[in-house]
Amino acid sequence: MMISPECYYEEYLKGKTKEQIMTAIRGLKQEIGRLKNSMENPHGGIKTVMHPSEETRLYWTREYLEKAKQAYVAAGGTYTLSKSEEKAVDFDVNMDAISKITFSIGGYFGGYRNYIVELTDVLKAYTKLWEHEEPLSLWDDDSREPYTKDTFITALKDLHIGEWRRRYSTKRFGYMVLDGTQWNLEFEYNNGHKPVRFNGDNSYPYNFDKFQMLFGINEAGEEDEDE
Repeated sequence: MMISPECYYEEYLKGKTKEQIMTAIRGLKQEIGRLKNSMENPHGGIKTVMHPSEETRLYWTREYLEKAKQAYVAAGGTYTLSKSEEKAVDFDVNMDAISKITFSIGGYFGGYRNYIVELTDVLKAYTKLWEHEEPLSLWDDDSREPYTKDTFITALKDLHIGEWRRRYSTKRFGYMVLDGTQWNLEFEYNNGHKPVRFNGDNSYPYNFDKFQMLFGINEAGEEDEDE
């Protein structure tokens, strides 16, 4: 069972020096990295069913980290962002300026399907396979209503995409796959920010299934039927 951030503060941070809090911060960062690596490893072996799940533990550990950063500053410390944190913050603060998202996934033999979401005053979505283009209906599973520009951006924010690696490969886990599935993701902006790109070769971020669901793709990699 996970405790609340407030309880975490009372038990592990309250009354501690800034040096002790920094030690806690490092430990929380290591735990977040360990959880992501475990969730992203396709050949991590048979895992014991644990409660809470890795996804739940990741969520709350991220909350504890934010509380620890606040406590560190309150204790007189000046928190300096790491390079990976700087990238994540930069991505987050520019999310409202995203004008176009292009997501492609597929392989050499079956071709690559492109999912395009244009975010101007309204949301426009469509797919392309080869030269064939079709409109795409995107639905919010929670509200059971079509996504708007604002609700789609909010859903993206919940995925912490700024924390993703820019490149995902099975080499990270000590093996290679020929052919298989490749994917590319590009964000374009209307405020002069350079495009941000992510890609992978048979390897994916820990919450990739949830990301695909925003484009109407279920966990089996198939498009859901229109509502």
